[in-house]
Amino acid sequence: MRITWFGHACFLIDTGKTLILTDPFDSSVGYRVPDVTVDLITESHQHFDHNAHRLIKGKFEIIKDSGDYEFRDVKISGIETFHDDESGARRGRNIVFVFDFDRFRVAHLGDLGHIPDESQIKHLKDLDVLLLPVGGTFTIGPKEARKILDLIKPKIAIPMHYKTKYIKFDIAPVEEFTRLCENVRCTSDNFIDLSEELKSFDRMVQVLNV
Repeated sequence: MRITWFGHACFLIDTGKTLILTDPFDSSVGYRVPDVTVDLITESHQHFDHNAHRLIKGKFEIIKDSGDYEFRDVKISGIETFHDDESGARRGRNIVFVFDFDRFRVAHLGDLGHIPDESQIKHLKDLDVLLLPVGGTFTIGPKEARKILDLIKPKIAIPMHYKTKYIKFDIAPVEEFTRLCENVRCTSDNFIDLSEELKSFDRMVQVLNV
């Protein structure tokens, strides 16, 4: 299975049977809009930088609400959370998606704006890969992201939603998060191929490059 980062909170998860795209953005964000044909799109919330499915190719289905779903070779759980630390009073709700594949368990936190409570954390156990925002301002920041790593303990954490040379938002760069972490690996690639060997990793932070 391959996970490819297109920037911001947008990833392509390729199982070999199914192509899943998370949180597609439009060109105003600063990254190139993904030129991909997909089967399924998940949207954590309905802001322009996370719900631009109209720009994506394919006869895809969309999941944008909490609940339990099955699509081909994957089981999906949408967990209700908030886009801020005031129970959604400022920015509304956010859906965390957990993907259960045959061999791997992956979670995408969307624009999570708070530390998950105990009832939410219980759905995020035994993760092979955690895709988590780290840039702050609109989401959790570097310190909160590190706290979440300590709570969830994923095997691999891939940061997202942070400042790069492309993005126009005033958010923190990934270095403000990675300097709080151990076992950080940076790559020039925008993808990671998952294998059974990767499941033996312990708390590795993998920084991808668009």
